[in-house]
Amino acid sequence: MAKLLLTSNGFYTESIKNQFLKLINGETSNLKVSIITTASPQKENNRFAQKARNDFWEMGFQKIDYLDFEYENPEWLERSDVIYLNGGNPFNLQFHMKKSGADEILRKKAKQNVIIVGVSAGSIILGPNIDIVHHFTPQLNTVNLKDFRALGITDKVVFPHYDREDLFIDSKGKSIEDRIKDFEILNHCTVHRMADEGFMLIE
Repeated sequence: MAKLLLTSNGFYTESIKNQFLKLINGETSNLKVSIITTASPQKENNRFAQKARNDFWEMGFQKIDYLDFEYENPEWLERSDVIYLNGGNPFNLQFHMKKSGADEILRKKAKQNVIIVGVSAGSIILGPNIDIVHHFTPQLNTVNLKDFRALGITDKVVFPHYDREDLFIDSKGKSIEDRIKDFEILNHCTVHRMADEGFMLIE
């Protein structure tokens, strides 16, 4: 089964990077990494995607490719040992995952011995749905997505950047915590709060 590392900002701290390296079996130089850039409008030029590539390189990985489900064949994932879902717009990521068929390939890969790293939107999409995104930022749904069901590889509902009130300013002055509590009551669920330095390991 897959090992999941859910994060807000990828390899944001040495602690997160070390946790990731503990998941690796074998030589990093022999493993293939796919960095999924679909969620970001800057694609592979996104600074977090660029940083991820550099981080992987510094950890000894040599086979590192960018992959964008919007324009490229998701079957490239079949040969991946590590899948890194970069952040950005969760609605765009969801839309193009389903349209391209990448969602089914990711679910299949999750049943194999693969490591999946989620970053922000990439962490949310691994859960059961992206309802929390619609609750906080419905204006991001520029693709007019109707079906908010996500990959369902984990049943964890996460909220990245929990400590960043500046990113989620509410017109009514409600805090992030207040709005998450409202969401939990409405949806009968538990949301796992994840600060910028936070991460969750699921094995």
